[in-house]
Amino acid sequence: MAKKNAKAGTEITVEEKLKALYDLQQVVSEIDKIRTLRGELPLEVQDLEDELAGLETRLNNYEAEIKKLNESIQAKNNEIKEAEMLIKKYEAQQANVRNNREYDSLSKEIEFQNLEIQLCNKRIEEFKKELENKQKLIETSRVQYEERKKDLESKKSELDEIINETKVEEEKLQKKAESIKKNIEERLLSAFERIRKNARNGLAVVTIQRDACGGCFNKIPPQRQLDIQSRKKIIVCEYCGRILVDPEMGE
Repeated sequence: MAKKNAKAGTEITVEEKLKALYDLQQVVSEIDKIRTLRGELPLEVQDLEDELAGLETRLNNYEAEIKKLNESIQAKNNEIKEAEMLIKKYEAQQANVRNNREYDSLSKEIEFQNLEIQLCNKRIEEFKKELENKQKLIETSRVQYEERKKDLESKKSELDEIINETKVEEEKLQKKAESIKKNIEERLLSAFERIRKNARNGLAVVTIQRDACGGCFNKIPPQRQLDIQSRKKIIVCEYCGRILVDPEMGE
């Protein structure tokens, strides 16, 4: 269904469609300029936020591992205490044995408990070394976390400053763009957005400049230029696909 002029109720001409597309391009290009001022800051802020979240998770994991290591050390110390109590018990029993067989049996139990104590001490030393390494990793990660936190605060402050400076102007342009879009049929608007997305500079509508496309700068034949100047139909560049308009369209 043909788009109607909101005021007059009449069908919009091709020239009016071209003018609306050209005007929309001018407005969104201004919005692009404003967003370019922000540069890579939004991405940098997001990357820093992701990195901080990763560091926080890493620190939490280290803390959990340290807690587990301390619990393991405590458990081994308890095992040592139990072994020492058993050794005392067996030594006391040796004083009251009735024969060498009982004495040897208790001696073996004492020997076994001493080996258990040695094994526990060895495991404790291993846990302590691991604990020391984890503590170093925590210290390094905390320093890194604080550095990234400061970077994030700085980048956020810089981004907020730019956004605040351009917010009013961008909102004004956004409203203007939405107003213009109302006079462009859906099919053309979709084509405009698609071309803009694929164009490196965001230009979907360009004028003829020095007998060439204002987007890709390929030459346009004289007859095609006359067709564009007549404003009777929508013509796209056969090389880059951008919509071509008369240079006087903006005047």
